[in-house]
Amino acid sequence: MKLTIRRSDKGFSAYLPKKDLEEPIVETEHEALWGGWVKLANGWVFELPPMEAEPRLPITVEARKRSEDD
Repeated sequence: MKLTIRRSDKGFSAYLPKKDLEEPIVETEHEALWGGWVKLANGWVFELPPMEAEPRLPITVEARKRSEDD
């Protein structure tokens, strides 16, 4: 699923164009977002791809949504 990560004065947020939904990122697996999971304010959890260097934001990536059982 396409996910656009943005940075604002309140932290990071994720925009899902397919759902026309933007939610703050409230929890992360790693201090750097990349290569781990991120949890949105609505409870959805996405696996983000690893990045060698910190990318310029905003950036659109292909993320995998975790099922409720993960």
